[in-house]
Amino acid sequence: MKTLKTIIAIFAISLLFVSCGKKVKNGNENEISGKLVVFHAGSLSVPFKEITEEFNKEYPDVEIMLEASGSRTCARKITDLKRPCDIMASADYTVINKLLIPEYASWNIKFATNEMSIVYHEASRRSKDINSDNWYKILMEKDIIFGRSDPNADPCGYRAVLTMKLAGEYYKDKTITDNLLAKNLNYIRPKETDLLALLEAEAIDYIFLYRSVAQQHSLKYLIIPDEVNLKKTELTDFYKKATVQISGKKPGEFITKTGAPMVYGITIPKNPPNKAAAMAFVDFILSRKGMAIMEKLGQPSAIPSQSETYKAIPEELKPYAKK
Repeated sequence: MKTLKTIIAIFAISLLFVSCGKKVKNGNENEISGKLVVFHAGSLSVPFKEITEEFNKEYPDVEIMLEASGSRTCARKITDLKRPCDIMASADYTVINKLLIPEYASWNIKFATNEMSIVYHEASRRSKDINSDNWYKILMEKDIIFGRSDPNADPCGYRAVLTMKLAGEYYKDKTITDNLLAKNLNYIRPKETDLLALLEAEAIDYIFLYRSVAQQHSLKYLIIPDEVNLKKTELTDFYKKATVQISGKKPGEFITKTGAPMVYGITIPKNPPNKAAAMAFVDFILSRKGMAIMEKLGQPSAIPSQSETYKAIPEELKPYAKK
């Protein structure tokens, strides 16, 4: 009888532990659910879509709303339009530093890199002749049309300007910069991915675009010299020779952007509607699984990189950054 009571007691305790374990697991699953709003750079559209699909295999109850814009436009949605947002991912980490911190966000993690390239299509005029030595000469030809994005809306836009200015420095001819900047102004669009439709319709011959976007869309692209493509950290001092003025936080204010290697940044704004899911998604993006997708799609990892906001980064995410 005593043995039977002992067995029953052990069985009851076992059930208690099993049920407690299930409650904890179910509690976590219920916590990571609901809608998740992500404002992100247009150049992150393809990798974030794939990352979302993988994330949903682990967290099927999270409905991720991906909204692509130029990175500065993403920031304006938060600062000017006061739109609720769980995550903001920028093609230039300094957009977060300059426009969101400290009022709208507290921290910023640098997570990926990229480079500028010249993208074209099969029917682009002079496409059989263009190369890494003569690209700027061909773009300056009268019958050639090229597009770029708006420097005030999109980092790819001001990086295109910096590339043109660095071309003048690298080839030791400032007229290159002046001629390129004055040409085809009616083919400037809000973000770099808006230009793809013009290219596909063969309305333009070339566009200044991130190499990763060209790879992701299986487009033809030309690799330009490292001295102008903003790729190499070793060339930071040379990149600094180029600057461009863009709009600041308030009307009439301006920010001077100095040439620098491309680095993407990500943050969770203050008071996100779905903080638990935001933390889980950012962690997934920055994990080996997420960054493997980024790298496969042409955007090499920058993790871990030094962060000026390291102290404010949540403890769970600090392994992805450095002091």
